[in-house]
Amino acid sequence: MLNVCSALGTWVFSVAGALLAIPVGIKRKSLAPLVFFGTTGTMLDIIMGVSACEREHAERQMKLLEAQNAAADASLTETGTET
Repeated sequence: MLNVCSALGTWVFSVAGALLAIPVGIKRKSLAPLVFFGTTGTMLDIIMGVSACEREHAERQMKLLEAQNAAADASLTETGTET
């Protein structure tokens, strides 16, 4: 079973940056705030998404390692009782 990291919620900072940039851009009569806040929001979304995927991957690896250790312990216990 393959789990793919969910992209849910990775659009929040992009939308917040655009919503913040629109009134500032209108007040200053410039597109610079839209570029700045839009790219900053997008960068934050990417960083948050990557860190969530890394955290999910680390949790999955820990579960696999624990399962392997449990199986190894069980096989050692079985081998120890037979001899």
